[in-house]
Amino acid sequence: MILTKLGHSCVRLRKDEQGPTLVIDPGVFTQADAALGADAILITHEHSDHFGEESVRAALDANPAAQVWTLKSVAEQLSSAYPGRVHTVGNGDSFTAAGLDIQVHGELHAVIHPDIPQVTNVGFLVEGALFHPGDALTVPDHSVETLMVPVNAPWNKASEVIDYVREVKPVRAISMHDALLAETGLALYGRVVGGLIGTEYERLQPGASQTL
Repeated sequence: MILTKLGHSCVRLRKDEQGPTLVIDPGVFTQADAALGADAILITHEHSDHFGEESVRAALDANPAAQVWTLKSVAEQLSSAYPGRVHTVGNGDSFTAAGLDIQVHGELHAVIHPDIPQVTNVGFLVEGALFHPGDALTVPDHSVETLMVPVNAPWNKASEVIDYVREVKPVRAISMHDALLAETGLALYGRVVGGLIGTEYERLQPGASQTL
């Protein structure tokens, strides 16, 4: 697969340069056109940094064949405007989107604070190789080659991130959920997390690609 890291938690995946395009979590911290041209869009949960409703609607309007796979709370916001194109999924489901096999893992967003209600959250395992957990530290019941790691959020801390990667045991870890960090913070997380997880760690600049 060809992975392109976009802003914050958004990634674009293709089997090859000319293949269909899959986009995960185009939110408001990602460039507004991140979902344009997508054949399939996956959304892990309803928070706006993962679900930029305007950009998703623009992508669906631009490509009448494009479809969305997401959980109920997001699907309810889109289904009436795009009948038959928005699919509700949950833990244990599997499907094919943009020519890629997807498995769904997880149920709940990580706890931000006991006073803030937990929303639902799902993670997507793509081609049995790349796992995007959304806003949770879900450990899939499947070996993972590439783990997208949420390095910075109001709900996590560095020790939890390190232990999470160690538990999943991927071949490589690629940082995401990093839009709130300045360059100094990005470098610090790179040293602390990257130095202790025990596996290859990388942060791709927005727009940069890597063949997995």
